[in-house]
Amino acid sequence: MKAIQIIGIDGGATKVSAWEVEKNSDLFSLGKAHYSRQYVNENNFSIKFTPVNIQTQLTEMNQNNIQLTSEEKIQGNAIVQSFANIIQQFNSEKPILLGIGMPGLKSDNKRGIVAMANGPRIPIFCEQLEKILEEKNISLAASIFQLGSDADYCGIGEEYSNDGGFFNCQFGYYLGGGTGAADALKCDGKLLPLDLTKSWLAKSWELKTSNDISLERYASAGGIQSIYSTHTGISVEELNLQAIYPNQILERAITGEKSAINTLNDVSHTLAKLINERIETLFAGWQTPFGFVNPNRVPLESSHPYLGQVFDRLIIGQRLGTLMKESKQSNYLWLPFISHLKNLISESEALDIQAKKHYLDNGIEKIIFLSQLRDAPALGAGVDAALNFYQS
Repeated sequence: MKAIQIIGIDGGATKVSAWEVEKNSDLFSLGKAHYSRQYVNENNFSIKFTPVNIQTQLTEMNQNNIQLTSEEKIQGNAIVQSFANIIQQFNSEKPILLGIGMPGLKSDNKRGIVAMANGPRIPIFCEQLEKILEEKNISLAASIFQLGSDADYCGIGEEYSNDGGFFNCQFGYYLGGGTGAADALKCDGKLLPLDLTKSWLAKSWELKTSNDISLERYASAGGIQSIYSTHTGISVEELNLQAIYPNQILERAITGEKSAINTLNDVSHTLAKLINERIETLFAGWQTPFGFVNPNRVPLESSHPYLGQVFDRLIIGQRLGTLMKESKQSNYLWLPFISHLKNLISESEALDIQAKKHYLDNGIEKIIFLSQLRDAPALGAGVDAALNFYQS
């Protein structure tokens, strides 16, 4: 094995998080070295930046004629500089192998971002970053081969860590709740990116409740905050100033606060419906329990290659998984979630008796895995880069 340092990077909407990734035989783990950096700390980064209209972005992307605004160039340069600065903090004496996950639609070569709902487009992201690193005399073991998605990297992290939920699993589904919601899927023992299942399985952010609320709000930290905001009348900005996040909402529910209790009831019931939808869709195809955020989305097909199968692992990860685990010490979130999910499975018209027995007789609690894998997207990014490096 070549003497290199693997670094996995998770680029978010407001900050970048980087971890040292260690390879141990066929498995990987997060090392001790870890740094995070807020983009706002970079010169020329603007907190008032307004993205180009998304429809304009998509049109220019489809026409292969991206016209970056001057504001986008400045904002993009600041973000790339933030990545370079955090890599420099590792002060590595070995050549660095970089794995990077980023939001947004990627260029054809997957080394740039050509559409981004909440940020600037950076079409030559990797090229820019490599140039800055070269100027800083930071040696790379190989060129950055791609920018991956955080959802796919959550799945890879859960697959290649011995602490991960996909490890030794044949059929599994992963729901990660952090800044947003991330979905990952494993079928017949292999990871299956949801971009390849879009004809029959939708991503959670694509689905909405009967009240026109995206399911992402019930899985993400900011989304749970916004639900609590609706119940209390306190703005999300004020909640942030008061440091009232999902953990604090749980604490308030335990003390008997009605708004917090109602928030967690909304979350537990909606998440149960989402997990039940995944269970039913795998076994019997799409049953139309939700609407779509995009009304023009192509309808889901009811047939797929894995009909009749059941999950042996249902994983809830990132901050949502941590919140679920903490809620086990109370009567909120976890217990109502399990109770509601059992009822939905028991009353399902899409599942047969054997499928129901699989989930209920063995205990759905044993099938649900609350992942405590720290920073799964960063780990997955490092793993992806390492697999590509050692196999090439």
